[in-house]
Amino acid sequence: MKRGAGKWLWVAAGLALVGAEAEAQHRREYREGRHATPHFGFAFIAADPVGDLAYYFDQGLGGQFEGSFPIEPTGHLRLRADLGFVIYGHERQYLCYSTPVGCRIGLDLTTTNSIFFGGVGPELVLATGAIAPYVNASAGFSYFATISSLGGDDSYDDFAHTTNHSDAVFAWRAGGGIRVRVKGGRTPIHLDFGVERHENGVADFLTEGDIIDHPDGSITMYPNRSEADFVAFRFGMTFGLGGHRRGR
Repeated sequence: MKRGAGKWLWVAAGLALVGAEAEAQHRREYREGRHATPHFGFAFIAADPVGDLAYYFDQGLGGQFEGSFPIEPTGHLRLRADLGFVIYGHERQYLCYSTPVGCRIGLDLTTTNSIFFGGVGPELVLATGAIAPYVNASAGFSYFATISSLGGDDSYDDFAHTTNHSDAVFAWRAGGGIRVRVKGGRTPIHLDFGVERHENGVADFLTEGDIIDHPDGSITMYPNRSEADFVAFRFGMTFGLGGHRRGR
Protein backbone atom coordinates (compact mmCIF):
# COMPACT_ATOMS: atom_id res chain seq x y z
CA MET A 1 0.00 0.00 0.00
CA LYS A 2 1.36 3.42 -0.94
CA ARG A 3 2.28 5.84 1.77
CA GLY A 4 -0.73 7.93 2.79
CA ALA A 5 -3.26 5.55 1.21
CA GLY A 6 -4.30 4.28 4.64
CA LYS A 7 -5.41 7.79 5.64
CA TRP A 8 -7.73 8.04 2.66
CA LEU A 9 -9.13 4.58 3.36
CA TRP A 10 -10.06 5.76 6.87
CA VAL A 11 -11.69 8.90 5.42
CA ALA A 12 -13.68 6.83 2.90
CA ALA A 13 -14.75 4.42 5.62
CA GLY A 14 -15.88 7.31 7.81
CA LEU A 15 -17.94 8.85 5.00
CA ALA A 16 -19.49 5.46 4.27
CA LEU A 17 -20.48 5.05 7.93
CA VAL A 18 -22.01 8.56 8.04
CA GLY A 19 -23.97 7.87 4.85
CA ALA A 20 -25.14 4.48 6.13
CA GLU A 21 -26.35 5.95 9.41
CA ALA A 22 -28.14 8.81 7.61
CA GLU A 23 -29.82 6.32 5.29
CA ALA A 24 -30.84 4.08 8.20
CA GLN A 25 -32.40 7.11 9.92
CA HIS A 26 -34.28 7.99 6.75
CA ARG A 27 -35.65 4.45 6.44
CA ARG A 28 -36.89 4.60 10.05
CA GLU A 29 -38.61 7.90 9.32
CA TYR A 30 -40.16 6.53 6.14
CA ARG A 31 -41.52 3.46 7.96
CA GLU A 32 -43.10 5.85 10.46
CA GLY A 33 -44.92 7.51 7.59
CA ARG A 34 -42.83 10.53 6.63
CA HIS A 35 -42.77 11.48 2.96
CA ALA A 36 -40.23 13.33 0.86
CA THR A 37 -41.29 16.94 0.32
CA PRO A 38 -40.54 19.68 -2.23
CA HIS A 39 -37.76 22.06 -1.27
CA PHE A 40 -36.83 25.58 -2.23
CA GLY A 41 -33.74 27.50 -1.28
CA PHE A 42 -31.15 30.15 -1.97
CA ALA A 43 -27.38 30.26 -1.89
CA PHE A 44 -24.48 32.67 -2.11
CA ILE A 45 -21.98 31.91 -4.88
CA ALA A 46 -18.24 32.41 -5.30
CA ALA A 47 -17.24 31.71 -8.91
CA ASP A 48 -13.72 30.87 -10.06
CA PRO A 49 -13.07 31.02 -13.84
CA VAL A 50 -11.26 28.05 -15.35
CA GLY A 51 -9.33 27.59 -18.58
CA ASP A 52 -9.27 30.57 -20.93
CA LEU A 53 -11.79 32.56 -18.89
CA ALA A 54 -9.29 32.91 -16.04
CA TYR A 55 -7.33 35.31 -18.27
CA TYR A 56 -10.18 37.86 -18.17
CA PHE A 57 -11.16 38.01 -14.48
CA ASP A 58 -10.19 36.47 -11.16
CA GLN A 59 -13.44 35.81 -9.34
CA GLY A 60 -17.14 36.57 -9.33
CA LEU A 61 -19.82 36.75 -6.64
CA GLY A 62 -23.54 36.17 -6.90
CA GLY A 63 -26.58 34.23 -5.80
CA GLN A 64 -28.76 31.31 -6.78
CA PHE A 65 -32.39 30.28 -6.22
CA GLU A 66 -33.50 26.69 -6.56
CA GLY A 67 -36.47 24.38 -6.21
CA SER A 68 -36.48 20.59 -6.17
CA PHE A 69 -39.38 18.14 -6.34
CA PRO A 70 -39.30 14.41 -5.44
CA ILE A 71 -40.33 12.14 -8.30
CA GLU A 72 -40.45 8.98 -6.14
CA PRO A 73 -41.59 8.51 -2.51
CA THR A 74 -38.23 8.14 -0.77
CA GLY A 75 -36.87 11.40 -2.18
CA HIS A 76 -33.69 9.86 -3.58
CA LEU A 77 -34.49 11.07 -7.10
CA ARG A 78 -35.62 14.65 -7.55
CA LEU A 79 -36.20 17.14 -10.37
CA ARG A 80 -34.32 20.37 -9.75
CA ALA A 81 -34.67 23.80 -11.37
CA ASP A 82 -32.66 26.91 -10.58
CA LEU A 83 -31.84 30.47 -11.57
CA GLY A 84 -28.80 32.46 -10.59
CA PHE A 85 -26.33 35.19 -11.40
CA VAL A 86 -22.65 36.01 -11.02
CA ILE A 87 -21.19 39.53 -11.11
CA TYR A 88 -17.58 39.45 -12.28
CA GLY A 89 -16.92 43.12 -13.05
CA HIS A 90 -18.08 46.54 -11.84
CA GLU A 91 -17.19 50.10 -12.85
CA ARG A 92 -18.54 53.31 -11.31
CA GLN A 93 -18.20 56.92 -12.50
CA TYR A 94 -19.40 60.10 -10.80
CA LEU A 95 -20.68 62.77 -13.21
CA CYS A 96 -22.28 66.20 -13.09
CA TYR A 97 -25.72 66.96 -14.47
CA SER A 98 -25.80 68.91 -17.71
CA THR A 99 -25.90 72.71 -17.64
CA PRO A 100 -27.45 74.89 -16.37
CA VAL A 101 -27.82 72.58 -13.32
CA GLY A 102 -24.20 71.41 -13.40
CA CYS A 103 -22.56 69.74 -10.40
CA ARG A 104 -25.27 70.83 -7.95
CA ILE A 105 -26.82 67.50 -8.98
CA GLY A 106 -24.46 64.53 -9.04
CA LEU A 107 -24.97 61.48 -11.20
CA ASP A 108 -23.80 57.92 -10.69
CA LEU A 109 -22.97 55.88 -13.83
CA THR A 110 -22.53 52.20 -13.02
CA THR A 111 -21.51 49.46 -15.45
CA THR A 112 -21.88 45.82 -14.35
CA ASN A 113 -20.56 42.68 -16.04
CA SER A 114 -22.78 39.71 -15.17
CA ILE A 115 -23.60 36.13 -16.05
CA PHE A 116 -27.21 35.01 -15.60
CA PHE A 117 -27.91 31.29 -15.74
CA GLY A 118 -30.69 28.76 -15.33
CA GLY A 119 -31.33 25.10 -15.87
CA VAL A 120 -33.40 21.99 -15.16
CA GLY A 121 -32.18 18.48 -14.48
CA PRO A 122 -32.08 15.48 -12.15
CA GLU A 123 -30.72 15.37 -8.63
CA LEU A 124 -29.72 12.10 -6.98
CA VAL A 125 -29.76 12.20 -3.18
CA LEU A 126 -27.42 9.52 -1.88
CA ALA A 127 -28.87 9.51 1.66
CA THR A 128 -31.92 11.42 2.86
CA GLY A 129 -31.51 11.62 6.63
CA ALA A 130 -30.09 14.45 8.73
CA ILE A 131 -27.01 14.42 6.48
CA ALA A 132 -27.88 14.26 2.79
CA PRO A 133 -25.08 14.12 0.19
CA TYR A 134 -26.24 14.60 -3.39
CA VAL A 135 -25.10 14.93 -7.00
CA ASN A 136 -26.90 16.85 -9.73
CA ALA A 137 -26.76 17.81 -13.40
CA SER A 138 -28.74 20.26 -15.52
CA ALA A 139 -29.11 21.69 -18.99
CA GLY A 140 -30.11 25.29 -19.66
CA PHE A 141 -28.62 28.64 -20.60
CA SER A 142 -26.06 31.25 -19.62
CA TYR A 143 -26.58 34.90 -20.52
CA PHE A 144 -23.53 37.19 -20.50
CA ALA A 145 -24.55 40.83 -20.19
CA THR A 146 -22.87 44.18 -19.60
CA ILE A 147 -25.39 46.78 -18.43
CA SER A 148 -24.87 50.48 -17.69
CA SER A 149 -27.29 52.37 -15.45
CA LEU A 150 -27.62 56.02 -14.44
CA GLY A 151 -29.01 57.42 -11.22
CA GLY A 152 -28.48 60.15 -8.66
CA ASP A 153 -25.43 59.63 -6.47
CA ASP A 154 -27.65 59.75 -3.33
CA SER A 155 -30.42 57.62 -4.85
CA TYR A 156 -30.94 53.87 -4.74
CA ASP A 157 -33.10 53.91 -7.89
CA ASP A 158 -31.81 54.19 -11.45
CA PHE A 159 -33.79 56.23 -13.97
CA ALA A 160 -32.03 54.93 -17.11
CA HIS A 161 -30.17 51.81 -18.12
CA THR A 162 -28.77 50.27 -21.31
CA THR A 163 -27.54 46.78 -22.17
CA ASN A 164 -24.22 47.56 -23.83
CA HIS A 165 -23.45 43.99 -24.92
CA SER A 166 -24.96 40.53 -24.43
CA ASP A 167 -24.63 36.93 -25.55
CA ALA A 168 -26.79 33.89 -24.75
CA VAL A 169 -25.36 30.36 -24.96
CA PHE A 170 -26.52 26.84 -24.24
CA ALA A 171 -24.96 25.56 -21.02
CA TRP A 172 -24.86 22.49 -18.88
CA ARG A 173 -23.76 21.99 -15.29
CA ALA A 174 -22.76 19.13 -13.03
CA GLY A 175 -21.95 19.14 -9.36
CA GLY A 176 -22.73 17.90 -5.91
CA GLY A 177 -22.83 18.81 -2.27
CA ILE A 178 -24.17 17.98 1.13
CA ARG A 179 -27.19 19.19 3.10
CA VAL A 180 -27.18 19.21 6.89
CA ARG A 181 -30.54 19.36 8.63
CA VAL A 182 -30.78 22.01 11.34
CA LYS A 183 -34.55 21.84 11.88
CA GLY A 184 -37.05 19.00 11.43
CA GLY A 185 -40.85 18.90 11.48
CA ARG A 186 -43.26 19.93 8.76
CA THR A 187 -40.92 22.61 7.41
CA PRO A 188 -37.40 21.17 7.65
CA ILE A 189 -34.43 23.49 7.15
CA HIS A 190 -31.04 22.41 5.82
CA LEU A 191 -27.70 24.12 5.41
CA ASP A 192 -26.47 23.45 1.88
CA PHE A 193 -22.81 23.28 0.84
CA GLY A 194 -22.07 22.52 -2.82
CA VAL A 195 -19.90 23.00 -5.87
CA GLU A 196 -20.85 23.05 -9.58
CA ARG A 197 -18.96 23.09 -12.83
CA HIS A 198 -20.53 25.47 -15.40
CA GLU A 199 -19.79 24.46 -18.99
CA ASN A 200 -20.74 27.40 -21.22
CA GLY A 201 -18.71 26.71 -24.34
CA VAL A 202 -17.59 29.79 -26.28
CA ALA A 203 -19.19 33.14 -25.46
CA ASP A 204 -18.78 36.82 -26.32
CA PHE A 205 -18.51 39.15 -23.32
CA LEU A 206 -17.08 42.40 -21.98
CA THR A 207 -14.90 42.92 -18.91
CA GLU A 208 -13.84 46.00 -16.97
CA GLY A 209 -12.16 48.51 -19.26
CA ASP A 210 -13.60 47.10 -22.50
CA ILE A 211 -15.85 50.15 -23.03
CA ILE A 212 -13.95 53.30 -23.99
CA ASP A 213 -15.66 56.71 -23.60
CA HIS A 214 -14.74 59.45 -26.12
CA PRO A 215 -14.93 63.25 -25.53
CA ASP A 216 -17.83 63.62 -27.97
CA GLY A 217 -19.95 61.17 -25.93
CA SER A 218 -19.53 58.19 -28.26
CA ILE A 219 -18.14 54.88 -27.05
CA THR A 220 -16.09 52.03 -28.48
CA MET A 221 -16.48 48.47 -27.21
CA TYR A 222 -13.91 45.68 -27.41
CA PRO A 223 -15.74 42.36 -26.86
CA ASN A 224 -13.84 39.23 -25.94
CA ARG A 225 -14.54 35.78 -27.39
CA SER A 226 -13.39 32.83 -25.36
CA GLU A 227 -14.24 29.58 -23.64
CA ALA A 228 -16.34 30.73 -20.69
CA ASP A 229 -16.39 27.94 -18.10
CA PHE A 230 -16.23 28.41 -14.35
CA VAL A 231 -16.64 26.58 -11.06
CA ALA A 232 -19.17 27.88 -8.54
CA PHE A 233 -18.91 27.25 -4.79
CA ARG A 234 -22.26 27.54 -3.01
CA PHE A 235 -23.34 28.09 0.59
CA GLY A 236 -27.04 28.42 1.31
CA MET A 237 -30.19 27.11 2.94
CA THR A 238 -33.11 24.99 1.76
CA PHE A 239 -36.62 24.85 3.20
CA GLY A 240 -38.99 21.89 2.97
CA LEU A 241 -42.68 22.37 2.20
CA GLY A 242 -45.63 20.36 3.48
CA GLY A 243 -44.00 17.60 5.52
CA HIS A 244 -46.59 15.18 6.89
CA ARG A 245 -47.25 11.67 8.11
CA ARG A 246 -49.44 9.01 6.56
CA GLY A 247 -52.91 8.82 7.94
CA ARG A 248 -53.16 12.50 8.81
